[in-house]
Amino acid sequence: MSDTHIKSSLTALSLGAIGVVYGDIGTSPLYSLNTIFTGGANAVPLNPENILGIVSLIFWSLMVVVSFKYIAFIMRADNRGEGGIMALMALALGKLEDKGKLRSALMLLGILGAALFYGDGIITPAISVLSAVEGLQIASPAFKTFVLPITIVLLAGLFIFERKGTAKVGALFGPIMCVWFVTIAILGVLNILNEPGVLKALNPLFGLFFLQSSPWIGFLSLGGVLLALTGAEALYADMGHFGRKPIQLAWFGLVLPALMLNYFGQGALLILNPKAIENPFYLLAPGWALYPLVILSAVATVIASQAVISGAYSMTQQATQLGYSPRMETQHTSDQEIGQIYVPGINWAMMIAVIALVLGFGSSANLAAAYGIAVSGTMTITTILAFVVVRKLWGWGWVKGGLLIVFLLTIDLAFFGANAMKIMEGGWLPLVLGFALFLLMTTWKRGRSLLQERLESKALDLMPFAESMGQGSVSRVSGTSIFLHANPDSVPHALLHNLKHNKVLHEHVVVLCIRILDIPHTSDEGKVESQTLPNSFYKLIIKFGFNDEPDIPKALELAAKQGLPVEPMEISYFIGRQTLIPSVSSDMPMWREKLFIAMYRNAGSIVGFFKIPPGQVVEMGTQVVL
Repeated sequence: MSDTHIKSSLTALSLGAIGVVYGDIGTSPLYSLNTIFTGGANAVPLNPENILGIVSLIFWSLMVVVSFKYIAFIMRADNRGEGGIMALMALALGKLEDKGKLRSALMLLGILGAALFYGDGIITPAISVLSAVEGLQIASPAFKTFVLPITIVLLAGLFIFERKGTAKVGALFGPIMCVWFVTIAILGVLNILNEPGVLKALNPLFGLFFLQSSPWIGFLSLGGVLLALTGAEALYADMGHFGRKPIQLAWFGLVLPALMLNYFGQGALLILNPKAIENPFYLLAPGWALYPLVILSAVATVIASQAVISGAYSMTQQATQLGYSPRMETQHTSDQEIGQIYVPGINWAMMIAVIALVLGFGSSANLAAAYGIAVSGTMTITTILAFVVVRKLWGWGWVKGGLLIVFLLTIDLAFFGANAMKIMEGGWLPLVLGFALFLLMTTWKRGRSLLQERLESKALDLMPFAESMGQGSVSRVSGTSIFLHANPDSVPHALLHNLKHNKVLHEHVVVLCIRILDIPHTSDEGKVESQTLPNSFYKLIIKFGFNDEPDIPKALELAAKQGLPVEPMEISYFIGRQTLIPSVSSDMPMWREKLFIAMYRNAGSIVGFFKIPPGQVVEMGTQVVL
């Protein structure tokens, strides 16, 4: 590949990253500074010294948390090119196979981080779009009554059109966000020129002096400073879509300079005109540019929201593959990009939650109190999981790895603690959402394990069973039957029920086990493993990565090349369908058993999930007492 082609590809990917990855953090200037100085009882007094201190804290937080922690450090901890907290958890757990308690603790932390990510994904569209539309109030107070209706219409339209996918409009995201970043940079520069003294905030001593002079107010202000960092987790989560270098190039080449100039510009404006705190972002612009800026802001926040919603779809897919979520209907919206998916159940649930948030909180300032705790919680968990990676995978010593993680963890916990002070003002919301999702995910994981234990306790070994099915022992008919089963070494219950009721077996019997690995993707080489057993029985294992699109018929084509006797039109797929019955003597409390049973009953069909032809499926039911 020529250098010119490589540079062209890197530029295109960087442009895409600007449109998808940086929408959330790129629209933070809409509300961050305003929230810090108008945040009710926790508001920072508005004076030049405090303005310089806050701007300095924002700048150095961007440098340390985003530039250093995520861009330079965390993005190196990729799971074969994929990022995100679920991918990081899988990477960390893969290095702790022999440490049960630590492994369980990290698994719970990873699930909690994923649960908090959903809370972030619900609040981001609400606060972003609402803060953009609130710019109309600056243009004319008469628009105040229209802010909520316009916001709800924009959000509803966003979720309704999600099913169309981003493949067609995705190419516009990058250029539009480039216009956004250039615009906010220019607005910042124009105001910095009016008060160049604001650039003194580049000196970190101004931030430290602010924290030292007013320790309690400074500590509480970190809850607002964190708003400038929201979306940092997306840098890591979207690494698999764009790669590390394009994301880094986009950050240092455009996004960071634009954010820095805009925050310094808002600081300069506030020093000259403290009354501009009403909405320092929109008041950066001259009067004639206000309406175009509101429109551009609305478009930018919709793009940012779309990226977060898509991230929730990807998180759901990963959680399902790794066994932490029931199967859900998933639609692929692009023939070229496997990452372009749409999950209707998640989409409509998020739409209801987002609109409820807008109506319930009423303004971006009120929503800001609920925002930070989910973000800071996820950041903290990411740092803890990264420590396992640097110790076990990178081989760093306790001193080198420990000092770095303690430094990062101190910052994360400071942000988390500051936001914890706002629990009663709205911070309870992401905690409640996170706890509810954490409960659902752990219940599903534990319930599936318990169900498998119950099924395996009465299972027969496959090899002796296959040996007993000699000629004349049972009638055989032409064709191939495939029995999906979790354990390839035991006899599927569906096979036993078929034999009991129909008293017949197919000429070829395949026991198929699906395994989801803790890597994002698997190649064709090594995807399938087959073993021939006596009397035309076969054991087949198909491996998928947690970001793969599970397709059993396509995988069977690979198995056929290895000699497995499978003709697509002659296959009958036998699937066990269990009816679960709660038991007072179960290892789970009764209320949790019933919750798991309800989730199991409403889980998506295994047929659609694995792309099995519906007309070739036979379901065999059985009752299982938990």
